[in-house]
Amino acid sequence: YFTRQTNSYISSYYSILNDDQYMEVFGASVGIGTRLKWPDTYFVLYNQIGWQTYKLQNWNYYFLFDTGNSHNFSWTITLSRNSTDQMLYPRSGSDLSFSVQLTPPWSIMKKNWQEIDWNKTTTDEHYHWIEYNKWVFKGSVYTRLIGDLVLMTRAYFGYLGYYNRNWGYSPFEGFMLGGDGMSGYNTYGAEVIGLRGYENYSLTPYNPEQQAYAGHVYDKFTIELRYPVVMQPSSTIYVLAFAEGGNCWADIHNFNPFQIKRSAGVGVRVYLPIVGMLGVDWGYGFDSQPDKSQFHFVI
Repeated sequence: YFTRQTNSYISSYYSILNDDQYMEVFGASVGIGTRLKWPDTYFVLYNQIGWQTYKLQNWNYYFLFDTGNSHNFSWTITLSRNSTDQMLYPRSGSDLSFSVQLTPPWSIMKKNWQEIDWNKTTTDEHYHWIEYNKWVFKGSVYTRLIGDLVLMTRAYFGYLGYYNRNWGYSPFEGFMLGGDGMSGYNTYGAEVIGLRGYENYSLTPYNPEQQAYAGHVYDKFTIELRYPVVMQPSSTIYVLAFAEGGNCWADIHNFNPFQIKRSAGVGVRVYLPIVGMLGVDWGYGFDSQPDKSQFHFVI
């Protein structure tokens, strides 16, 4: 009797453990950058090799799969040019960067890969080695108008591609558009891009069948007027007015740079040496439903 009760307890204990939901991420990266002398000394070339391992157990949070292990081994090359006159409140110059992130084409390296029925592969087989090619451009230009009044114009573009259409898009390294964009990258390595006047991730395509976000290409355009209130070594405060637009698509074939969601608003930024940059924006999303008015806080 004691043995039966003990075995039942142990069985229940392991059942509870198996019902746990968790995601573990391990990784490492190494990179090297060098300043170029041509076309001018503002250019920097940076190379990085990175590796991440994702371990999921019953992780049902808007993701392509919920249980399994995935490995992400990639090489990233970035060419950037920064000619801004200062970091906190640039009045002139530009900040441009173009990066390409590549993984080996694991699916087409398999023997007889063209004969494989990808729809019948298990989760571990399909996502054990993640494959993708990712292309990102980010550009900001600062123009002094009158005195310290500055016009900032910005354009972003990102595309997550694949090597094998039958294999499909990578569940990692996509894009999530909308909101404050404060986190930069989320747990899945997806790049978070803010678009004020909209709720977080609200402009990201969602696949109801897979119950997962599917942002694989995006663009974003911003025009922002800035004026400083305090410009001291101990603190920097400036106010701003902005108009911006952008959108996110699930497939490159649906990409339309003129099909954007628009917003406008005002905000303030405060830089404190101990705390860093703080800010608050009020944005009005002209194409938002139903809440067009949004406040965003930046830390």
